[in-house]
This record gives sequence, C-alpha cells and structure tokens, in this order.
Amino acid sequence: MNAQGDLVKLRAMEPSDAEALWRWNHDPDVMRWMDEGYPQSLARVQDWMNERSRNTYDDVLFGIDVDGRLIGMIRLHGAEPETGIAELDIYLGEKDCWGGGYGTDAVRTACRYGFEKMRLHKITLTVVAGNEAAHHIYKKVGFVDEGRLRQVFRRDGQWWDKYTMGLLRDEFSLPS
Repeated sequence: MNAQGDLVKLRAMEPSDAEALWRWNHDPDVMRWMDEGYPQSLARVQDWMNERSRNTYDDVLFGIDVDGRLIGMIRLHGAEPETGIAELDIYLGEKDCWGGGYGTDAVRTACRYGFEKMRLHKITLTVVAGNEAAHHIYKKVGFVDEGRLRQVFRRDGQWWDKYTMGLLRDEFSLPS
C-alpha cells in the first residue's frame, strides 16, 4: 500500500521505523503544536506501531519517505464506510526537511489516496491557531476553515484555539 506524490512516497510503516518515531516524539521542536501526552518508552512506541501498521479502512498509517529516508508520518483515521469521513494527522519529524514542500505534497498525496482509494467524501483535521505554517499548507491543499475551538490547546502556559478544517471530495484538485 503505497502512494506516490511529486516529492514524497507514502509507504506502510515498518517496525524498524519505531525508533525514528520515538525520537521525534521526544523532540520539543517537532512536538511544539502537537498533543504530545506523556513520555513513552521505545517499547511502547513499537507496540503502538504494531497495532497501527495493520492498516485497516478506519486507520491508515503511512510513513513519509523521501529518497528512501523516513521523514515523517501521516494518518487517515476514524473512517467509516457509512459516513465516508476520515480525520488526517501529519507531522514531519526530520527538521532539515521543514519548508521544503514535503508536508504539502504528503497532505495532497494522502488526500488523493483517501478520495480515490478509500472513496471518502470528506477529510477533516484540527490545527492549533498558532501553527501558521501548517494552517497555510492545509489551505493551499484546499481545506476550508469550518470552525474554531476556543482555548483547547495549552503550550508554555498559554491557551491556544484550534481551527477545525475540512476538505470535500469535489473541492479537491491536484495542482496543474
């Protein structure tokens, strides 16, 4: 189960990817705008990946690969055939890849996979209002602000709002 973008390849996560995921989850810069929870052992991250790597309709987890190097992960989850709606999560863990267009290409490629292969009607997400780079990427791909959740994310003693965003199948188009 792979999906090819212009810059990235989305591929199934492997057990050997757990160490990179564990490293990213413990990097404060990577986790800046993420709900990070509590520190996890490498063994717990391996268990989580083993559970998720089965890739079922309701939970599809991809590694974001650039020239054979894992740089992040992207996930479509919560999908139900009855509703045709899934939620998207993404992060790039390799900071030297930030700002290179990989995130935009990964989101676009995952959306194409969701709409074409999974036959989704809608993809949703939330993004912290302070994460302007991610908000820009989502709008660039075609996501629309649908609402605002007030003060639901806390970082460095400050409360932040989150935008809820959505993209409908007939609104999605690849760049020309």
